[in-house]
Amino acid sequence: MPPKAKITKEMILNTVLELTRETGFETVNARSIAGKLQCSTRPIFTCYENMEALKKEFLAFAYEYYEQYVSNYRKSENIRPYLILPLSYIEFSGEEPHLFKLLFINDMDLEMTEAKDFYKEADNEKKAQLFSETVGIGLDKAKVIFLDLFLYTHGVAVLTATKKLALDRKNAEKMLKNVLSAFIRQEKPEWDLSI
Repeated sequence: MPPKAKITKEMILNTVLELTRETGFETVNARSIAGKLQCSTRPIFTCYENMEALKKEFLAFAYEYYEQYVSNYRKSENIRPYLILPLSYIEFSGEEPHLFKLLFINDMDLEMTEAKDFYKEADNEKKAQLFSETVGIGLDKAKVIFLDLFLYTHGVAVLTATKKLALDRKNAEKMLKNVLSAFIRQEKPEWDLSI
């Protein structure tokens, strides 16, 4: 009889990703993972001390999956650079509602009591800097607009993930252009969406 295949962390993480995408992270436990991998729960606890350790590693793994989604979106869609993040965020919420809920609703690592708290997360600072350069507005003003854009986009994405709103890409893009134009024209009245 051939030896059983060794269960690796990568196999476990991919299985958790598959289960989460199908039914949500709430349904993931040692038994559901083991069932999908056709093994006992022992290999899972050989790789991970407990389910909390697995969840912590999986959140990073799932976020990498989201970042790859955005990267692929950037390459495959012909849209303005300042619309890539909000449009891909909304489309991800519709295509991957369970992952979206896990990453950006249930386990979103964002504690905001005031607007500047949004920029405690290093990625947000970098994204705002890029946004500033793309639209040609000073960083301080761009950070305000970028946060407003995120809050608007997050609301649309949550409604999309929870099936309360169904927008095709064309309509989502139109809505984002309208709101972004309103924000940017406050600082740059000559702003033209065709730029």
